[in-house]
Amino acid sequence: MSRHVTVRLSSGAVRGRRLDGYQSFQGIPYAAPPVGERRWRAPAPVEPWTGVRDATEPAGPAPQPAQPFAAASLDEDCLTLDVTVPDAAPPAQGAGRPVIIWLHGGGGTNGGSAGFDPHRLAAAGGAVVVAPNARLGVLACFGHPGLADGGTFGLQDQQAALRWVRREIARFGGDPGRVALVGSSYGALMIAAHLVSPASAGLFHRAILQSPFSVLGATPAHTLIPGVPALPPRWIPAAELERFGAATAAEHGWTAPGDDPEAALARLRRVPVAELLQATDAFIRPAYGGATLPESPGTALPAGRFHRMPVMLGTTLDEARFFVGLFAELAGRPVTAEGYPRLLAEAFGGAAAEIARHYPLDRFPTPGLAWAQISTDRAWARPTWELGRALAEHTGTWLYEFADRDAPQPVPLPGFPAGACHAGELAYQFDLPGAPPLPAAQRGLADRMNRYWAAFAAHGEPAGAGLPDWPGFETGHVQSLAPEHIGGTDYAAEHRLDLWERMP
Repeated sequence: MSRHVTVRLSSGAVRGRRLDGYQSFQGIPYAAPPVGERRWRAPAPVEPWTGVRDATEPAGPAPQPAQPFAAASLDEDCLTLDVTVPDAAPPAQGAGRPVIIWLHGGGGTNGGSAGFDPHRLAAAGGAVVVAPNARLGVLACFGHPGLADGGTFGLQDQQAALRWVRREIARFGGDPGRVALVGSSYGALMIAAHLVSPASAGLFHRAILQSPFSVLGATPAHTLIPGVPALPPRWIPAAELERFGAATAAEHGWTAPGDDPEAALARLRRVPVAELLQATDAFIRPAYGGATLPESPGTALPAGRFHRMPVMLGTTLDEARFFVGLFAELAGRPVTAEGYPRLLAEAFGGAAAEIARHYPLDRFPTPGLAWAQISTDRAWARPTWELGRALAEHTGTWLYEFADRDAPQPVPLPGFPAGACHAGELAYQFDLPGAPPLPAAQRGLADRMNRYWAAFAAHGEPAGAGLPDWPGFETGHVQSLAPEHIGGTDYAAEHRLDLWERMP
């Protein structure tokens, strides 16, 4: 049974719920709705309200098409956030709780804060957890001639949420000087942008990147999803995005021939959001070259041009099984023994034969699992290792691998062993809709993981009473996280990185 609890913010009072061991506030606006003439503009300040605003129900996510793991939405009024506060005894007099800001994944086009109940993460280490919604896809990363700072609107929304945290989080018992930015998949990619963006400086103090994808470079064909061609770096020059956005708008008939930039943008701001979503998958690459993101993180991070702070990052043991299982095997386009050589040749060219010798089909139960291992090693393990090495040159860095092959599947993959696949660790950090309770051994792992994360938010290193030691990555150490083992693993050997560092 819940009781109401009220917190007074600078914009007005909000009424949340006090539940079993924690307080929950949902759907708090942190910026004005980006609708009408505010579409594709920097987020505007939130408008104050009178009385007490209800914050007991989740707000809708940003506009997005339906996916197997996310519902559709058409509501552009989406700049809200959730706050979860543990009821445990507060820290010493005058000290606030560490703060975790959670950036969800979803490929840049899907997802929202309401899909992640963080009360276990909050309770494990006494942290305040903030989960913002921000614009996605075509509303976040669109560019067009005359559009100021195009391609960065989602990033700017997140920066507005970070400024809200600095301004308001003490009212919830949080410490604005101990803020960890934590994100999975696309959320981790956005953290890489925050590490480089001048406007994010001083707004957070630690970073945790869970399963970051393609931060530093390109991805060979088929290694994200079989059938998908090679992917360029996840960052796009602003001028290139402007040309692409103009061509897309003209192709869809959203602009008219001869429109000047001002007239074209006026037309575009009147296009129904359902029509814009037809092109949303094409606009997921943040643009660099403008004020918000002057330089590509793929260039800036290895050069040490980023906000210095402790960083944790890692992958799951079987990242690519999610993508091969969902988008190939279950979609009726399985990887076959006959098609395996073609995938290798199209992905790796002249190196295909050598890779085939290291990943022969007779070592795997199915061709799909063979390709998933190649994709895990090349598209996830190698880039994360390289990113970790680049960061460790300049700041304290810790690497992990989530390795529970009995983890609950984020999306059911009947007949395909998901293992410790992409997003598999999220059920250990959050209560997810429809997910079954974790068994006892997995609950123990979840508790330790959440205490590692909260300790990192609090102190800048994953260390605490009762937690196994976790040496820094400067020693080459990678921490394996599994119910039966928390400790070092030979990540480089496990993922054949000696081979992959020589490959395309």
